[in-house]
This record gives sequence, structure tokens and C-alpha cells, in this order.
Amino acid sequence: MWFFFFPQEIFPIEALRKCGELGFGAIYCKEDHGGTGLHRIDASVIFEALSQGCVSTTDYISIHNMCAWMIDEFGSDELRNKWIPKLATMECLASYCLTEPDYGSDAANISTTAVLKGDHYVLNGSKVFISGGGDTDVYVAMVRTGEPGPKGITCMLVEKGSPGLSFGQKERKVGWNSQPTRAVLFDDCKVPAENVVGNLGDGFKIAMRGLNGGRINIASCSLGAAQSSIEICREYMKVRKQFGKSLENFQYLQFKLAEMATGLVVSRNMVRTAAKSLDENWPEKVMLCSMAKLFATDQCSKVSGCISTNEIMRLLISRDLFTDDRKLM
Repeated sequence: MWFFFFPQEIFPIEALRKCGELGFGAIYCKEDHGGTGLHRIDASVIFEALSQGCVSTTDYISIHNMCAWMIDEFGSDELRNKWIPKLATMECLASYCLTEPDYGSDAANISTTAVLKGDHYVLNGSKVFISGGGDTDVYVAMVRTGEPGPKGITCMLVEKGSPGLSFGQKERKVGWNSQPTRAVLFDDCKVPAENVVGNLGDGFKIAMRGLNGGRINIASCSLGAAQSSIEICREYMKVRKQFGKSLENFQYLQFKLAEMATGLVVSRNMVRTAAKSLDENWPEKVMLCSMAKLFATDQCSKVSGCISTNEIMRLLISRDLFTDDRKLM
């Protein structure tokens, strides 16, 4: 799938809707409003499998699922009735809006404001690096309705077509080009008061709880990329020959493949454990989700790249040591 959507920068909406038909649009949302009703560990397995076809597209699906879960977990019955059935089938697509030009990791200090005027809020500010921005139907946005800091942040749904909502130009990216990325701009953007998700001031808590699952999701996507890379590498080593024998017979490359497989298996165990911790609400779930994302994405990046820049440098140094008679200083 990646070789078609990725280089042509196609946002594969029809393929996404087929995923929705399979129940992949609201995997861990409750069934009473159309969710699939599975667990985080199930979602991890699904995202790993899908990522073996296209990491970029699967990552967007994981973001969409995170948005659907936020609405299902914290939204009013009216919002759940309106959005979960359409998000579950992926008839409608969602984007997550937290990062701002001046606030990335410092999410507690976001500056996009929402001021209540009658029966609606007026939003001003911007969000950046939004996956699906401009092409999706609803934006789960964290905005400031109150005091500075995390307690002044509220979660709202901004529907595409809302007055005052616009988008920046499509970002040019090195990778992940099957999902568009744009800035989302609010210029006196009107949002109905009933589109508040949860209570006023709950936005930061909602965002952080959503990102716990998001860390597992992106780590699971990394697992899929690494699994696919190992399989491709193994098959290549069987058919590629050098010095009269196939690469699979070179001990150094056997060791490299063994290291890659070990890193993948350990990463998978960490990710599944973190998913289980969320499902069962372990006290250490936040730490485990963060550890899994940190370790798995790092290890799987090494696997997907086969050998890292540092390892290439080691090979070059060793080559010179064997060919250069100069003494080491």
C-alpha cells in the first residue's frame, strides 16, 4: 500500500473507509454508540499489522482513534450520538489539535483562546503540524478558556466549515506523505457551546490521557515497520550473493539480523505490557506507556534503517584499521 499512497502524497480516504467497515475507526470506543469495543492491547496488534502495509496511513488511523476515544470517554451523550457512529465507520475523519507554534511539549501553556459569547465560543489562535489538517471533518482542539496553566484548558470540537476556521498550506515533508499536515487557524472562529468535551478546565487532563494511548499507538506502528523490514531484509539476504555465497551465510550479517529481531521482540513485549497497563488501569501506566514509546520507536528505527549512522562509522573505522599501517595516536 505504501508504494502507491506514499510517493504520490495521496490521503487514501476510500481505503480509510474500508478500514472503518472492518471496525478500525473506533477500536477501543464503547459499543453502545457504534464503537468496536476492543481493548488497547487489541488496538496495538491491529496497528502493528496495518503498519506492515503503510506506517504513514496507519499512524493517521491511530490519531483518528485517539480522537474518537476522547469524545466517547468524555463527551456528552449528544456529542457521542452525533460523532461516534460516523467516526467508527470513518465516514467522518478526525484530527487532534494540541501543538502550537510556540508551545510543543509545553502543552500546559497553550495560548489559543476561547471566549464565551452567548451560546457559542469565539476561538483565536493557531495549531501546527496537524495530521489530516484541511482534509478531515472534525478537530479535537485544546483551547484556553480560563486561567494560565493546565487548569485553564478546555477540549472542544471544531467542525470543518465553521466560520473563522481556515488552514495553512500543506507541509512539505520527508516522510509520512500519505497524510496531509497543515496548520489549523482560528480567526474569530465560532464554535457552539455544546461542542465542549468534558467540563471546562478538563482539557489538559483529557489531552494527557489521550496521549497515553497515543504513545502505545505510535510505538505499535513502529513495530509493524520493523517487522516488515526484518522480513524484507531476510529475503534479500537469501537471494543476494557476494564472493560466491548468499548474504545469509555471512556471520556478521547473521549477527546483525539477530540483533534486529531481538530488539523487535523486546520492543513488542514492552508495548503490549504498556497496553495491558492501560486496559487494567495500573498505577504505573503513564510511566510504562512513555517507556514503551521511547524504547520501541528507538529500537524499531534502528531495525527499519538496518544499520544506523554510528554503525556505518564503525564499519568505516574498522576498514581503515585493517588497511592502514599508520599507528593509532
